[in-house]
Amino acid sequence: MNRRLAAWIVNGLLAGLAAVTLFPLLWMVAASLMPAGESGAFPPPLVPRHPTLEHYRELFAHAGMGRYLVNSILLAVAATLLSLAFNVAAGYAFAKLRFAGRDRLFKLLVAALIVPAQVAMVPLFLLLKTLGLVNSYGGVIVPAMASIFGIFLVRQYALSIPDDLIEAARIDGASEFRIYRAIVVPLLKPIIVTLGVFTLLGTWNDFMWPLIVLTDQDLYTLPVALASLAREHVQDNELMMAGSVLTTLPVLLVFMALQRYYIEGLTLGSLKG
Repeated sequence: MNRRLAAWIVNGLLAGLAAVTLFPLLWMVAASLMPAGESGAFPPPLVPRHPTLEHYRELFAHAGMGRYLVNSILLAVAATLLSLAFNVAAGYAFAKLRFAGRDRLFKLLVAALIVPAQVAMVPLFLLLKTLGLVNSYGGVIVPAMASIFGIFLVRQYALSIPDDLIEAARIDGASEFRIYRAIVVPLLKPIIVTLGVFTLLGTWNDFMWPLIVLTDQDLYTLPVALASLAREHVQDNELMMAGSVLTTLPVLLVFMALQRYYIEGLTLGSLKG
């Protein structure tokens, strides 16, 4: 009886926490469907009395959110694919390939993790300016192509791959590229998905760096465009909620679709690393 009561208490607390977490998101969706000014009533309504899509039409028709949505999708997908290509290869190299200075270089990379990202923004901006990448998609994509955290994450997972498996493939005459493509990458699938989700969410939600490196309004991403729109429509809560839904919904759907692989990668990585 005590066990059943404890289970009910635990499940009730978890359900309560889930409700508290989900309530702001659900109200954001509800407010985006309310007519202008309805969400500012007191007490604020929980559901729209007369649902409308006028704010979404306004975003796409006059605010140009369609272009910003395309910009965010292109940048997030490109940055994620390039990041996976570089981070997975580098992580595997640090885990299984022998080359001069490997351990010292890896320790130096790990030590650099303590440096705040904000400290590196000025020199990174000056470097991109020298390369002519300021105010271009390349200025957003290039810094995201490789990350110390991504290399570290893949390297720790790749350490669990048996050395005998790789040596057997070499003895059979397989090239290093074939070993990497046919053996290593399939074994790294859980951590690749995990890193992909991390990178996609980080790139999609990034506000500060696109704001710094992109000066042309046509190149804005959704978070930057939404902040710019908020300055023009300070009192239009419903329009802002519609923009927030448009910004949140795509990555939320991606996360829910890949949640199983994401959790598997984190769990196996913690056990094997």
